[in-house]
Amino acid sequence: MTVTTLHDEVRELAAEKDAVILAHNYQRPEVQDVADYVGDSLGLSRQAAATDAETIVFCGVHFMAETAAILSPEKTVLLPDLGAGCSLAASIDGAQLREWKDQHPGAVVVSYVNTTAEVKAESDYCCTSGNAKSVIEAIPPEQEILFLPDMYLGLWLEKVTGRKLTIWLGECHVHAGIRPEDIERWQAEAPDAELLVHPECGCASQAMAFGNERTQILSTEKMIDFAKRSPKKRFLVATETGIIHRLEREAPGKRFEPVRDDAECRYMKVTTLEKVRDSLREGKHRITVEPELAEKARLAIERMVSIGG
Repeated sequence: MTVTTLHDEVRELAAEKDAVILAHNYQRPEVQDVADYVGDSLGLSRQAAATDAETIVFCGVHFMAETAAILSPEKTVLLPDLGAGCSLAASIDGAQLREWKDQHPGAVVVSYVNTTAEVKAESDYCCTSGNAKSVIEAIPPEQEILFLPDMYLGLWLEKVTGRKLTIWLGECHVHAGIRPEDIERWQAEAPDAELLVHPECGCASQAMAFGNERTQILSTEKMIDFAKRSPKKRFLVATETGIIHRLEREAPGKRFEPVRDDAECRYMKVTTLEKVRDSLREGKHRITVEPELAEKARLAIERMVSIGG
């Protein structure tokens, strides 16, 4: 079966099932192309909260589908492949967070969206890379902040907000693999290009240290906006390679190159068009969150959705 035929079949099933298809920027190109909305975690969360559709097919990873289920408990939320996990979300669980909180009584807990519902339920605020700076700045300056789980995003937030954070030492296996030497190579080999760097990257702090106008530390959604507005024609992109497809589609005529060709998330890439079709056809795999846990997690998530970024 061709991609075009599969695409048509998925769209027909979505209409029949009153389903909206949400896809993260890191998904396979053909999955992005069949989606109703493609975006970052914050944008997808907002779409999940706002949709009138009866069913949400979440082409992302497990914690994203959990977030959608918490925001829209009356909806059916489907994840096409239960193997779509997240190395960063797996770096801390609820018990570890409770122990950490006990060591820092009175601290405000800010959890990156790349966390389980159990961790969100123990948090005061949730954030994405797109609005993390705004979330930190919304907290009174005298408050101690526990930031988790991404240490690179935490270090970047310290620099851009001037706040001292207590940071959990977790990392995304893809972003941690983009290293300072990759930035050094870019400086030497492509002086004409803009560099777009995700703040989860292991190279983000070094990229900031260059202090030149060609280095931009941005969430994936802000990368799209910047590339569309920039007069530059060449961009090097330091994040998961799936973003290249959307950049090329929304900023045609410009050249986008990954800083590392191997910056691929195996969890994001398990979702295929066939699995999206089967998910719609067979109603699998439904993601639910226990009502009591969802209620505890909802406040932190709603704060994330409401704070700009």
